[in-house]
Amino acid sequence: MQAIKRILVVIDPSQNEQLALNRAKLIAGVIESDLHLLVCEDRQDHKPMLEKLCADLKAEGFNAECSQSWHSNMTDTVVHVAASEGCGLVVKQHLPDSPLKKALLTPDDWKLLRYCPAPILLVKTTASWMKGSVLAAVDVGNHDDQHHVLHDTIVSHAADIAEMINGTLHLVSAHPAPMMSASDPIYQLRESISERYREESGRYITEHQLGEGQVHIDEGPADTLIPKVAKKIGASVTVIGTVARKGIAGALIGNTAEVILDQLESDIVVLKPQDTMAHLEELLEK
Repeated sequence: MQAIKRILVVIDPSQNEQLALNRAKLIAGVIESDLHLLVCEDRQDHKPMLEKLCADLKAEGFNAECSQSWHSNMTDTVVHVAASEGCGLVVKQHLPDSPLKKALLTPDDWKLLRYCPAPILLVKTTASWMKGSVLAAVDVGNHDDQHHVLHDTIVSHAADIAEMINGTLHLVSAHPAPMMSASDPIYQLRESISERYREESGRYITEHQLGEGQVHIDEGPADTLIPKVAKKIGASVTVIGTVARKGIAGALIGNTAEVILDQLESDIVVLKPQDTMAHLEELLEK
């Protein structure tokens, strides 16, 4: 996270309190990054508001710039500006969509998770992060190279955040239910599955000196277990990843992140492994 030199903050003119900006200031103040404020709209001029926000930030000692832009839709606008401004993190407030709207249309924040190459912080609460719990959600049972890269990135970012807020790092991984028909005997007994997942988590446990109460390995679907653990530990922020698939499935990444977005009570950071970036950029160009 220390490598992030500029943060893109999506400003929502309809909100009285800019939660995304408050979070971005916390991060920028620690890692000494610049801020770029963006309003995604072409119907009304919000530059006076943006300029005031920038002036206030500069008075507080931040390096800040601002712009108002529109490229077909919110996602394309954020991706375009993030790339052109060299932003290594996008921060946006998340407002939950109604079940009916989600059934009829793909929510904007889902599209952002799918197509934005940069890491995304979706802010949901006004609660302070300081001295809070940071939950790193990984699938240690998945052994392909892309997931290994993603797991390392997730735990590394979560550890950086925990250090930044003087908080506590936690790790969660969901494992499948035992199946007598499984070809691997390990997956026939609940105890052996849990033990295998704990072994796979070993290097993270050792590297970050995680205690027993900081490691949460349990049976069940990830989109159920992650919100459950986040609530149990009172997580301030949950860090999760998405992996791009090739071809048509490339538009269907991030299912777990999308499903838990409205279930989580914490803020959420969504990451992608570095080797998926070129594929996402190709999709956006088409």
